[in-house]
Amino acid sequence: MSDFDLTPKKPTDSDTVITELMMPHQVNNLGNVSGGEVLAMVDRAAAVAAIRHAGRPCVTVAIDRVDFREPIRTGELVTCSARVNYVGTTSIEVGVRVDAENPLTGVKRHTNTCLLTFVAIDDAHRPTRVPPLDLTDPDDRRRYEAGRKRRRRRLELT
Repeated sequence: MSDFDLTPKKPTDSDTVITELMMPHQVNNLGNVSGGEVLAMVDRAAAVAAIRHAGRPCVTVAIDRVDFREPIRTGELVTCSARVNYVGTTSIEVGVRVDAENPLTGVKRHTNTCLLTFVAIDDAHRPTRVPPLDLTDPDDRRRYEAGRKRRRRRLELT
């Protein structure tokens, strides 16, 4: 059992938003920002949300789903908005929404959605308990239940 605070936390307590301007060195041979660049940003945003929730270091253990809906171009702002959806005993599922924005016009587009799973680790780098979620908000409860179903499906596949 962890000696850290296991008081329930609201998903909003760990919300994380990062924004970055996409530069020419981040594009692929088609002129679009490479998927790897986007995934690196997604992983960083999700990791911060997981760490904020756990109050401990967390490591990525899975990227369940990545939906690339639209390309992102050089010069656009990319914003990754991460929120904890579900927590187990030691694991945390984080959903990340990715939006691209033309900084000159302000026009925004939803380009990607990703789900990542993290595990909190202790000082010995072993899994450790995480606080439960405060699910007083109905939307948070809905996200939690969807995450619980996804976790159950993942476990059935192993």
